Amino acid sequence: MTTPYSIAPLGNRFADLPPAFYTRLQPTPLPAPYLVGFSDDAGAGVGLTRPASDDQDFLDIFAGNRIADGSLPLSAVYSGHQFGVWAGQLGDGRAITLGDLPAADGAGRIELQLKGAGMTPYSRMGDGRAVLRSSIREFLCSEAMAALGIPTTRALTVIGSDQRIMRETPETAAVVTRMAPSFIRFGSFEHWYYNQRFDDLKLLGDAVLEQFYPELLGQDNPYQALLREVTRRTASLMAQWQAVGFMHGVMNTDNMSILGLTLDYGPFGFMEAFDARHICNHTDSQGRYSYQMQPRIGQWNCFALGQAMLPLIGTVEETEAALADYDAIFQAQHDALFRAKLGLRTQQAEDSQLLEALFAILQANHVDFTLFFRRLGDLQISNTSHDEPLRDLILDRPAFDAWATQYRARLRAEDSDDQARRLAMHAVNPKYVLRNYLAQVAIEKAQQKDFLEVQRLQAILRRPFDDQPEHDKYADLPPDWASHLEVSCSS
Repeated sequence: MTTPYSIAPLGNRFADLPPAFYTRLQPTPLPAPYLVGFSDDAGAGVGLTRPASDDQDFLDIFAGNRIADGSLPLSAVYSGHQFGVWAGQLGDGRAITLGDLPAADGAGRIELQLKGAGMTPYSRMGDGRAVLRSSIREFLCSEAMAALGIPTTRALTVIGSDQRIMRETPETAAVVTRMAPSFIRFGSFEHWYYNQRFDDLKLLGDAVLEQFYPELLGQDNPYQALLREVTRRTASLMAQWQAVGFMHGVMNTDNMSILGLTLDYGPFGFMEAFDARHICNHTDSQGRYSYQMQPRIGQWNCFALGQAMLPLIGTVEETEAALADYDAIFQAQHDALFRAKLGLRTQQAEDSQLLEALFAILQANHVDFTLFFRRLGDLQISNTSHDEPLRDLILDRPAFDAWATQYRARLRAEDSDDQARRLAMHAVNPKYVLRNYLAQVAIEKAQQKDFLEVQRLQAILRRPFDDQPEHDKYADLPPDWASHLEVSCSS
């Protein structure tokens, strides 16, 4: 007799809020589910181990076909600004939270949420399903971002099915289980503010403070302190995105985490041929969420949150004070991250000019962002003969040579050591990122029931800073056909 898959009884802290905050409902069963991928690292975070590929108990729980002990499945309501326009009520249109488990490290509890588990009252004419394509992208990128050290929701598993659903073309369905201490968003606060239900707004603010920011409860104005901390985390997150060339693609306020996590992976992308104006989301015709705009939009979203929290904080002046440090926090974090990417151990007045000159070269030559910074770690101060792999990325070689002369002078000024600097730079400049074409190859194989490439790519991205010479091709320039790939809000 087969032993049922072991999962501890679930709690559900979000269900402690009044019923107006959510709808309790059952997931829609997924026919004939099968395992596509599983993250051992994410599982370890809540004490869950990899199942056998045909473990029916596991498949049924994480496809939404069977409710685990203690689970009170629910979908949350929230609102938000989408592409800068107030969209009114939104909510979990295809996500159902099963409940939460204790974090294995003892630091709180972690929610388990099924994305693609069927229609909810917030589906807004959608079918409540997710496709295999988007589920694999979210699964791989969540775990890749965690390995890069960037705050993010996690992804436990992807469960597929042969059930057909319509997007631009017919596709097969899937459910991805994602994990986070909370999925509360900026838009969760906006919902109650714009509906003028300030008692519910206070209930939400109190719950967030008590569960996730208890150290702020002793402040003179805990709500102001909460906004200040969320602003700090958001500014820091934006700097981290910029430093690895990550573009979210749809930074609506309903996709912004109150915990400062990267949330809701849809039309994301990692910068390849550098263009500060690059738009990774085909739906974003105005370029609101381009690479260069992300820091400003992060700030705009914090101001939107501040507006929603104004009744809690008290005055406009106190609210503005909580938001005031965004620019300074972002710039300090951004500069520190890029100094590390350049291998600089000290901070000098001319560093900003050195970085600006470099970005001008990257922009003019559309240099591959990840490859450039990785290869820059191999530059030697007194030996230019090793520059060729780096120079090969750049059409205007004289411009690069002039910049490299300045860079070498800067390195000499702090007595930089080639070997130590290389180790330090390779520890912050990834060799492997989830390029869209790599995800597309894995998706196309998975659509033919070959999941080995999903697993291989997951394993490579788990160690993004390691050389992994057996996987060098995964760090190459993208093939020509990759330039035609497009991702949109349906991705």
